Amino acid sequence: MSKIVETQDMWKIYSLGEKRVEALRGVSLSVEPGEFVVIVGPSGSGKSTLLHLIGAMDIPTRGDVYLNGMSLSQMDDGDRTELRCHQIGFVFQMFNLMPTLTALENVEIALRLAGVGRSVRQARATEVLARVGLADQARHRPAQLSGGERQRVAIARALANRPRLLLADEPTGNLDSANGLAIANLFRQFNAEGQTIVMVTHNEELARYAGRRVMLRDGQVVAQ
Repeated sequence: MSKIVETQDMWKIYSLGEKRVEALRGVSLSVEPGEFVVIVGPSGSGKSTLLHLIGAMDIPTRGDVYLNGMSLSQMDDGDRTELRCHQIGFVFQMFNLMPTLTALENVEIALRLAGVGRSVRQARATEVLARVGLADQARHRPAQLSGGERQRVAIARALANRPRLLLADEPTGNLDSANGLAIANLFRQFNAEGQTIVMVTHNEELARYAGRRVMLRDGQVVAQ
């Protein structure tokens, strides 16, 4: 089976005025279907930059990243948008929920963007909210939910389109230890069911749930 993710000698360089910042320097790694990979390293090591490149939100300065064997650098913006809608789910530290929408409607957003019809949207959003333990909170707005519940909604939204790849950037960063552990258990459950996950975290307890750890320092892979 082909790799879900493969990066080849990938560099990302930013220009800040006259300053040149090498956020990533020659990163090569791969992720197999069904893996749970955690990316760790000190602040400024390039973890989030790597996740954004894997998630087709940016393209490398040099080298390339392949998703399901397809070169992201050779796609145009429209193709990368389609890829994100249908094959990649994203979970962020700040939840990024729409405050005026219910939990159900927030999950439906991802399905709407993918062109899924209304009746299927509602059924699938209801199903995935139940899977993260929020069937009874489907009609609640974010202000009526705890931080852990908001992150569960965000995870449900990320999984709604049944993506081949789930990306998470510090998903427990705004949560207390009890809620962080609950979120960690959710990720472990979905991975046990076959979901491929790549996660950035500073949380050592969460990192232990992954099958493989990749350490970045100064924009390079130093251990895995």
